[in-house]
Amino acid sequence: MKEVYIVQDNIISSLGFTTSENMQQIEKGRIGFRITHDDTLFPNTIPISLVETETLEESFQMILDLYDVDAGPETYTRMEKLFVVSIQRTLHSLPYDFKGKKTLLVISTTKGNINLLEESSQSHFNDKRIFLWEMGRIIQEFFGFANPPLIISNACISGIMAIMTAARYLRSGLYDNAVVAGGDIITEFVISGFQSFLSLSPTPCRPYDAARDGLSLGEGCGTVVLTTDTDNYPTLPIKITGTSVTNDANHISGPSRTGEELNLAIRQTLSEAAVTPDQVDYINAHGTATTFNDEMEAKAFTLAGLLDTPINSLKGFWGHTLGAAGIIESIATIHSMMNNTLIQSAGFETLGVPEPINVIAKTTAKEIHTSLKTGSGFGGCNAVIMFQKG
Repeated sequence: MKEVYIVQDNIISSLGFTTSENMQQIEKGRIGFRITHDDTLFPNTIPISLVETETLEESFQMILDLYDVDAGPETYTRMEKLFVVSIQRTLHSLPYDFKGKKTLLVISTTKGNINLLEESSQSHFNDKRIFLWEMGRIIQEFFGFANPPLIISNACISGIMAIMTAARYLRSGLYDNAVVAGGDIITEFVISGFQSFLSLSPTPCRPYDAARDGLSLGEGCGTVVLTTDTDNYPTLPIKITGTSVTNDANHISGPSRTGEELNLAIRQTLSEAAVTPDQVDYINAHGTATTFNDEMEAKAFTLAGLLDTPINSLKGFWGHTLGAAGIIESIATIHSMMNNTLIQSAGFETLGVPEPINVIAKTTAKEIHTSLKTGSGFGGCNAVIMFQKG
């Protein structure tokens, strides 16, 4: 089996439009939430992490000019603009064209152009634009990718699944490269859906903390490029060495009460990577700051023999970004490894889960060679991916 490496990436969030901007902000402990009172989204005041619209529009217009596209910006949705900007910023610095037959395009999203269900947007676009495959086609044709996109939509593990699916295709030899992009936006539909579970916090979320009272939502987009081609790169710092997916089969929205299924995914990933629990230097976990999710994860990490491993959640910085989460959090994990930095779990002060997991309370330096990225989502799905320095 071929080895799969990470060669380029981009993060767009409330904290910036590049990976470096985002990493600088979270290393400084700055969060991207703004207390919002927008009746078009939600009747109450809540913290939301939003991508800056003016910068998005300016960036997208520059790309339209660069690609000499005849259509105007009004013919693209906000979600499509986020994908285009993130993908273009990732690809422009690569040493050769990634659009040939040996490149796979993977799109991760949970909702796509869900805002088109709202009356204010319906008149501007045709009915089929709401379908994920149509959004994927728009993105594929904008850049001229040779192959139709593969769409991954599996609740909150979509981003991790997109990366692992691409990695598996590359290992098999079907493709040499993969461009994996994930994103979601904040809409009335998204906010009302989570509020129907009474899961939204009135303050920025606090994963694993004793005072946590729910999750916070954010929007964003991220892109990562995978390759098996070692000839065109002098250094390939990070590789994917293990992946796994399991399901709790417990409840449509509630996670396992024991953590056994996430533990199984972790152990399968460790086995594939030929890594023992004591060799894992760092875990970037899902960490939604809901009672059941955080407790389930703590139990799973304990069962997997990872009780002492440093753990954080990044959702306290930019919220739960749904289909973008697994990708932008994986990118942050990779850069934490390259920078040898353990980033604090924003909002965490006092441990509030039943197992004494090692939550990172303060950003510190540490040599990081091996990291796990975990995710869990509605329907009981769990996904784990292992990154190692090459």
